[in-house]
Amino acid sequence: MSILHWRSTRIVLIVTAGLLCATLGFFAWQSFYPVQAADGWNVSVLHRDVAKAASLLPQADGSLLVSRELDDGKGSILKITANGQRQVLIDSLSKPDGMTAALGGWVFSQEGGSAPVSLSRNGTVTDLFHGESVQGLWNDGDHLYAIEDRKGNGRLMRYDWASGEVEVLRSGLTETEGLARCDGGRLLYTEKGTGVVRALSEDGNDPVVVGGLSHPTFLMCDQRGLWISEDNTHRARLLRVDPDGTQHTVLTFLKAPQSIVADGHGGYLLAEGGRDRVLQLTPPDQPIDAQR
Repeated sequence: MSILHWRSTRIVLIVTAGLLCATLGFFAWQSFYPVQAADGWNVSVLHRDVAKAASLLPQADGSLLVSRELDDGKGSILKITANGQRQVLIDSLSKPDGMTAALGGWVFSQEGGSAPVSLSRNGTVTDLFHGESVQGLWNDGDHLYAIEDRKGNGRLMRYDWASGEVEVLRSGLTETEGLARCDGGRLLYTEKGTGVVRALSEDGNDPVVVGGLSHPTFLMCDQRGLWISEDNTHRARLLRVDPDGTQHTVLTFLKAPQSIVADGHGGYLLAEGGRDRVLQLTPPDQPIDAQR
């Protein structure tokens, strides 16, 4: 091998190694860079080692239910008590995702293929109806709404608690995940792939109410507005949208955030599935110590 050829090969190897290190460093930076909160907000880790944390459901006794979105029968519903004790309430699930309170118990869905939407109450699990990759749930007392996360054949369904009948309100949906009802009675749902939130409309032409998002997933509405988590693996955001449409970025550098819920003390809990943990979010007008 000539000296010139050896030098050229050496340069190529050095450049390649440098690019590889830079790429690995960039992804490592995105994965481990700490979550950043907007001015005045405080974020802390409430629970660690909660594999694939997805939906959250605070209980009256101070405990927290968390769905662990593992596939192939490895998923479960976990109860974490106020003092940190953990108990698996339901196991052998496939990607348990949505949860909502209902009839003195709670309903949960499974996104891992064909599976029932089920009610857990007083230690007994009752299957209500079947769906395919059901994710979002919303209960208004008279009806239970469920939406499927599928490619082109997803459905938005409404289950009647009194009759047990299921009505398909929308079909042919793609990557629809989150559900929430907001002020004015509008039922909103997310389209993850197109990056929009739509409002269910009586005429069937569901308008876009928020656009320009990156993989929106879970929704929640409260007095501060509409909350949206973006299910990105890197640099995901938690957004808040005012009634006038103004968007505020509350958290950045999240990894696959999922459900956001009120914690009952003026703050919020957020499942960060990509880092297997539950975060606690304190607003500017709420003293941090008041939540402990």
